[in-house]
Amino acid sequence: MKGLVLAGGTATRLFPLTIVTNKHLLPIYDRPMIYYPLETLAGMGIREVMVIVGGKSVGDIVELLGDGRHFGLELTYRYQRGALGIAHAIGLARDFIGDDAFCVVLGDNILRGEPLEPLASQFEGGGWGAGTLLYRVPDPERFGVAELDADGRVLGFEEKPKVPKSDLIPIGVYFLRPDAFDVIAHLAPSGRGEFEITDVLNHYIPGKRLFAPVYEGHWADAGTVPSLLRAAELAEADDKAGRLERPVEWPRDPRD
Repeated sequence: MKGLVLAGGTATRLFPLTIVTNKHLLPIYDRPMIYYPLETLAGMGIREVMVIVGGKSVGDIVELLGDGRHFGLELTYRYQRGALGIAHAIGLARDFIGDDAFCVVLGDNILRGEPLEPLASQFEGGGWGAGTLLYRVPDPERFGVAELDADGRVLGFEEKPKVPKSDLIPIGVYFLRPDAFDVIAHLAPSGRGEFEITDVLNHYIPGKRLFAPVYEGHWADAGTVPSLLRAAELAEADDKAGRLERPVEWPRDPRD
């Protein structure tokens, strides 16, 4: 599989921290935020990764990560002009992906605890067309919520419902195959002017081709100030307990 990290966006929910920098450069415990999604992909055995950048401090991200050889990764970059949505950002990687299955991780998602390599292998070896990870939260009304049938299959996703049909939400990890690019090419922008990843996932629900296991590890979305703090506390707790995964050895200075 190949990997994508989405590191664009305007990050208005993190103002004023992001007035002069990209949010993916903000620290989460002992390293920049963008290290975490790269570690998630590396933990699946993925080595070829494209980083979709945008917004402020794009050059700083490239300087920080370089070509990835210091980390055992092969990194390449693509620029997303404007906040056009997750599906649009994924569409920029069509030539990079080629004929391979791939995994997308949002740059502000921190996952700890359950290894993802078995889930990636399950998707790649199965007949699913697309996939996401579901996660139980105490406040699903704040998110897009999954509706499931009696067999646990996803019937659809409802955005911020007043009465949630479950406590499961899709988090920022997506498994896709190359035919997803044709789905993206025919999407219409949503009411907020973005091309939505949920529209891509919904395409695969009628044919029962959506892979949607429940993630039993720890997850945080570091897109707001409170969740930024929670993500750092989560990483610190895992580090002190010896559970902080380090599938790649980060150098002290990638320019060395």
